[in-house]
Amino acid sequence: MNTGEAGLGEWLRAVENRFSDWEVHASTLLEDRHYTVSQDAVELLRSPKITRHEDLHLSVSMRSFRAERLTSFVSSVLDGDVSSASEALASLGDKYPILLTRDLASAKNWLNGRARGSERTGLVASSGAHRLRPEGIHIKSAIDPKSWFLNDSQDVRSSYYLEDVATEFDIQGLELDWAGMCWDADLRMVDGSWQFNAFKGSKWQSVKSSTRQVYLLNAYRVLLTRARQGMIIFVPNGDAKDPTRPPTFYDQTYDFLRGCGIPELK
Repeated sequence: MNTGEAGLGEWLRAVENRFSDWEVHASTLLEDRHYTVSQDAVELLRSPKITRHEDLHLSVSMRSFRAERLTSFVSSVLDGDVSSASEALASLGDKYPILLTRDLASAKNWLNGRARGSERTGLVASSGAHRLRPEGIHIKSAIDPKSWFLNDSQDVRSSYYLEDVATEFDIQGLELDWAGMCWDADLRMVDGSWQFNAFKGSKWQSVKSSTRQVYLLNAYRVLLTRARQGMIIFVPNGDAKDPTRPPTFYDQTYDFLRGCGIPELK
């Protein structure tokens, strides 16, 4: 996910250079762009010593026990594929509710109304979501992971309070039962394609690096797959008086998600 990780290519280079006598078996899907960013890794996967198998791919998300098609839905959304996303979402039925809203208070009310017993709720957002701050979502305010994930609903530091937000780095490998996913303008839909941005100083800058673009997509992939039972996606309205978050930065994203079949919270 981050620039500090060598990734799949480093494992393959180790096999090539230090364990040449090993017999290697790998999933056929490792060459898919959703899994492998490096072209070097793709080339190494084509080595005759590596045998690839379709059945080595874990196709069902164990995290989302009610939603076998959630991963397909999220991948289609991040591919910008409205048709496939709509089809995948329809296959989820009512087993895994996903809703849209432009009102954060309504999103919080929905989360509080869905959770039963010890089911955990929480807000998540991209580590690049700097302009959610006017909405009360401050990603620069670091959470205490132990308190956020483990403390009960009476503790203001816990995820239940829906005040502190976890980023992809906080929540990778972990999960909530019900998540409020807060979408900022770092990843925004523009004329049918995703546009990649980073907030630097006092303005957004376009992300040109293809590798950094994949990192951003993967950050949103993590955030969109953290909920085990369902989620609500909050896309702000923006503010026409604020050049860092005009409505145009958010409207097309919201319309795209709605076009993918995600119903609006009533």
